Amino acid sequence: MEIFGISQITSNRQDWVDDPNTVVILVENPETGMVYGGARVQLARSSLTLPIETAIGRYDEQIYDLIRSDELRGGTCEICGLWNSREIAGMGIGSYILARVGVAITTQLPVASLLVLCAPITVKMGLRLGCEVEKSLGNNGLFYYPKDDLIATVMRMHDIHDLSRATDTEREKILSLRNNPQQETLERGPKGEFPVRYDLKVPKFNL
Repeated sequence: MEIFGISQITSNRQDWVDDPNTVVILVENPETGMVYGGARVQLARSSLTLPIETAIGRYDEQIYDLIRSDELRGGTCEICGLWNSREIAGMGIGSYILARVGVAITTQLPVASLLVLCAPITVKMGLRLGCEVEKSLGNNGLFYYPKDDLIATVMRMHDIHDLSRATDTEREKILSLRNNPQQETLERGPKGEFPVRYDLKVPKFNL
């Protein structure tokens, strides 16, 4: 992010590395072990605050009540830290596959809902996956973050089992990954087709 002049991200911390309630998603070359991208799903039941709490809590304290409410009705999590390397830029791995996998694996976790803080360019991604703008926070879900000239949008999936708002294509792909978390398939992105081997089984959590 510093390449683009963005260095004030309050949620850019590394303490999640040792957190047993954070699931890390990696895209790697199985032959070389080179990592091309990643994301993480962080559970609110962790001893750590969610990045979205750190990011917007000082602007709207209602985020804390929303997360606590979702914890009481089954748990919640945040999909965050999504990135991809320049080697695979434009293939759709960051904008499509990683976000889709994040939603897909939530049914293996002790959660009922999920949150994501989106930049303007990724709001369409959230809508495509079935999330809604959480208009109860900020200015109808919008915040000036991490700088006054940048906008972030709070998005939420109230029920991880309800994919009725997702596009037909995304719903089909998410359900396929949930029903068969270990599979090989051809994915299509802006630069054409490429093979992907998914291994999405998540270890059981100690409740």
